[in-house]
Amino acid sequence: METLREILGAAARGVFPPADGGTTVVPQECHRDAGVLAFTAHSVVFTDEDPAWVHATLRGLDCDALSATLNPRFLADFLDRTGRRSETIDAMLVADPLPGGPQLTLKEIEDADHPRIAYARRRRDGIRAWTTEGGVLVTGRGVGGRLEVSVEVDEDVRHRGLGRALVTAARQLVTEPLWAQVSPGNARSMRAFQAAGYRPVGAEAVLLAAAPRVLVGSAEDAGVTE
Repeated sequence: METLREILGAAARGVFPPADGGTTVVPQECHRDAGVLAFTAHSVVFTDEDPAWVHATLRGLDCDALSATLNPRFLADFLDRTGRRSETIDAMLVADPLPGGPQLTLKEIEDADHPRIAYARRRRDGIRAWTTEGGVLVTGRGVGGRLEVSVEVDEDVRHRGLGRALVTAARQLVTEPLWAQVSPGNARSMRAFQAAGYRPVGAEAVLLAAAPRVLVGSAEDAGVTE
């Protein structure tokens, strides 16, 4: 049986589940994360709940089967059944590592009290963070053990290309595919990631274990709000 980790690894290489309108249910990789990954005409639900419940709930929806897993009614049932919380439906993007060193001057920090780092620790493991004048870059292992990036740009230096420079630098700091989650409504962030070579591969809704909500700067995880 394919695992969540295997599905994500294949997607990073451009190999996706069959576009057959189906839904694959796989176990969670860890307690923290459950949720939905939606690829072209195929969805993956990762949960420790009974797969029969997932399929029965989807069949009971009055909606297009191709979009059923991200339908608000299914997500509401999923949240109610698991007692989890969710923030938004994000676009999934991925990029390969780049050779060479970052053009930005970056300083690695370990300030656990920094708001961006504190937020990332709630969603990822193995956090590393760097600062540059006007911005912060954070990487860590999130859904399915994949390596994820988020950045934050200070208000007074936006519209100068720093967001794009940061997410480009992130590709030069890693040796494996790098993932980003971007709210589709955050058009500036989406443009910055795409300009830096990140490829949209699908959409996702991550259900996190219930915990007090933490608000940081931008409401976007990968908030390149330049």
